[in-house]
Amino acid sequence: MRMRLGFLLTAMLGLWSATASGPVSAQAAAVTVTGAAEAIFPSGASFNGVPLKGLTLGQGLVIAEDGSATGHFHAVLLGTSLLGIPQNIAVEGEIRDGSSAGTGSATFSGTATVDMGNGTPPTGGVPFWVTASATGVKLSLYTTELPTASVSAGSITIE
Repeated sequence: MRMRLGFLLTAMLGLWSATASGPVSAQAAAVTVTGAAEAIFPSGASFNGVPLKGLTLGQGLVIAEDGSATGHFHAVLLGTSLLGIPQNIAVEGEIRDGSSAGTGSATFSGTATVDMGNGTPPTGGVPFWVTASATGVKLSLYTTELPTASVSAGSITIE
């Protein structure tokens, strides 16, 4: 049994190493964007009438040389309802397109599900755009462009 497992692991490693060099070199121009961070909005930021103070985010995506992209973007917009009660808005996005100018930032877009955090049903199919860098995140939902939120904890990496 031990010998068979060792043979299987050796065979899998050999297969992986034989195929790894093809896709890696073919995608040498691909850009990856990863990160988990907290960011602070400037005063006056709001979405759908909810004043926002910041956001938390998690993202992982690959942008291909042709501009197609795959991955996920998750953000929680930290807000306060008009009654003074915390109202967090969840954005769960599937990424389809992206670009990077090689300047330490990347822009990507897709469709998201937005949960306003007020008991109403989540809305799907919401177009969104993000420009991310190590120092900030600019998010647009529908036609609402939020101001750039400055990263205050965690990190965003673009490679």
